[in-house]
Amino acid sequence: MKPPFKFSASTRVGFSDTDAQGIVYYGRYNPYFDLARVEYLRLLGLLQARGEAGDFVMRANDVEYFAPAVFDDEIEVFVRVSRLGRTSATFEFAAYRVPDDVLMVTAHQTLVYVDLAERKACPVPEAFREPVLGFEGDDVDT
Repeated sequence: MKPPFKFSASTRVGFSDTDAQGIVYYGRYNPYFDLARVEYLRLLGLLQARGEAGDFVMRANDVEYFAPAVFDDEIEVFVRVSRLGRTSATFEFAAYRVPDDVLMVTAHQTLVYVDLAERKACPVPEAFREPVLGFEGDDVDT
């Protein structure tokens, strides 16, 4: 692991992920982040809805690119919740090429918990907060 990250998910660059230059098209990193975020949530038992009237929606997504990846590269995507606010959660990502451990990209995604009927932000449920805070410990900003 790479502290403060405690979890990662691996993927491999597919041919359709590359552009005319033969490198991963910049927009194809978001599905890699989505994969890592889903696996993180699966680990914490947070994939299934628990009867709440709300859900998370994407508010912001920033990505910085440091090195190119090419077809068939293995990518290890580290993920964590770096901030857990009253109505939002910010996920942090760092993707490294395997086996040479080159940092490819970093990203942050802020998701807001929204009442689906009202379409307004509402407090993140304890059913989400507790497992995240239990897993991340003092490494999450609240």
